[in-house]
Amino acid sequence: MENRILILDGATGTMIQSYRLTEADFRGERFAAWPCDLRGNNDVLVLTRPDIILEIADSYISAGADIISTDTFNANAISMADYSMEALVGEINREGARILRELADRRSAELGRRILVAGSIGPTNKTASMSPDVSDPALRAVTYDQLFDAYREQVTALIEGGVDRLLFETVFDTLNLKAGLDAARAAMRDAGREVPVMLSVTLSGPDGRTFSGQTLKAFLASVEHCPIASVGINCSFGAADMKPHIAELARIAPYPISCHPNAGLPNAMGEYEETPELMAAHLRPFFEEELLN
Repeated sequence: MENRILILDGATGTMIQSYRLTEADFRGERFAAWPCDLRGNNDVLVLTRPDIILEIADSYISAGADIISTDTFNANAISMADYSMEALVGEINREGARILRELADRRSAELGRRILVAGSIGPTNKTASMSPDVSDPALRAVTYDQLFDAYREQVTALIEGGVDRLLFETVFDTLNLKAGLDAARAAMRDAGREVPVMLSVTLSGPDGRTFSGQTLKAFLASVEHCPIASVGINCSFGAADMKPHIAELARIAPYPISCHPNAGLPNAMGEYEETPELMAAHLRPFFEEELLN
């Protein structure tokens, strides 16, 4: 990062959607008799269709990515409860990291450049700082301790699988993230290994606030007690609309800055219409103004 901008890979979920997988793909032989539907559980594909996950990651490496992300965004006990797969969290994360570690090492040797593996950690599907019921503001769907335990299990397995760094992404509730950061420190102590931590927040609208209402400055103040390798913004909007917020983050954050925007905003059918050429034009000022690392 001192010499050039590192390139992150792109989205995993939308790439998986392009394969138009069936319920049978998600189940494989192992989960053929699983008691609930598994279609949409992208993380289980590291066990049932690892060939697709490797093909996606390899395509990003061929496109120039320096960092590839594991297919583990929802691989935590809280999110996996939707599929009754809480007991498989450790295996999914270890295997998700292992297959990309082998791919990255092989491709690094072939290409003569280092390819890093980031353990993708999502925000879970619950929020610790807001009520899910507008008529009961004090209600919480998840506790800090539950989040801590879920994240500790996930991070431990990612480290065992061989990731180079951890990527907490699509952060919408900083309290969830704080539990994750505490859990990551505990997991690293247990493993006797330090792993750089990357953070990426998502914003709720043009006002530049998170879904839980924090400004970027408040978000940074909430996490600055932890060692952080980089901080950035992902999803939220397209590159053109994201630029003022990245500029603000670059101005106030004492860390390297990352940015992974959508290809514009989705249309009525949920499809992204921005072309590579248009997206490149929108991103060019980010590089020319040295906003990213």
